[in-house]
Amino acid sequence: MQGVRFGLVAALVLMLAACGGGSHAHVLSEASAQPYRAAPLGTGRMPAAVRTTCATEASFAPSLRRSYAAVVRLSATAYSHPGARALASFGRIDQNGYRTVLGIVGAKTTPGCDPTWYRVQLPVPPNGRTGWVPASAVQVYRVATRVVIRLGARRLVVYRSGRTVFHARVAVGSPQTPTPLGSYFVNERFLLTSPAGPFGVAALGISAHSDVLRNWVQGGPIALHGTDDPSSIGRAATHGCVRLANADMRRLFALVPAGTPVSIRR
Repeated sequence: MQGVRFGLVAALVLMLAACGGGSHAHVLSEASAQPYRAAPLGTGRMPAAVRTTCATEASFAPSLRRSYAAVVRLSATAYSHPGARALASFGRIDQNGYRTVLGIVGAKTTPGCDPTWYRVQLPVPPNGRTGWVPASAVQVYRVATRVVIRLGARRLVVYRSGRTVFHARVAVGSPQTPTPLGSYFVNERFLLTSPAGPFGVAALGISAHSDVLRNWVQGGPIALHGTDDPSSIGRAATHGCVRLANADMRRLFALVPAGTPVSIRR
């Protein structure tokens, strides 16, 4: 199973509501009319199951060498603790037409070491929220990549199995609309049919949301994306998204599958 191939074409407004730069006094999104399509997960052939040793919760924590992600099979409810209060519900497809992806940060197992619950990062505000989903509701796969963004240096680095495989100069959020610090994951991958727009050639949606643009569509989601304004690269010039030159965005998109952890640091 390679991932989703929707052939979807629509205005790329909702997913990237907090991206771009300039004034935002009366704007709910960038109102871009760039046509886009949902890309595959980028994982290659997805394994039927992930085999683990007798797992503790910490064994599923993301690292520079490996992490775990999951796609929702049909539907999934996230709970504050296994079987406790419901926090959020997810369908197989998210509100932007992409396969629902969750980043795994822990697990509970049976005495025989079979996972029964996964602790996952939730792609909804507020940032940093986690919950527990039944193992039966998701399909788990292993990810070898990791993205680290250093805002002060305006630098993005991609690691694969602990080794640096790519780095690029980026534009980040302005002082008024900063890029949120924290640990996130890539939950959407979209290709743009034309680079002539504020999102450039492609976009990777991540599970972060703006800390200040709460009135924006979908709570101000954050993405890594290309640009039609290469002069902005290296500056604090966006509404919170991380912007790359289009050539760099093409390389990043090819390297980073859905489920990849994204660490945003000062």
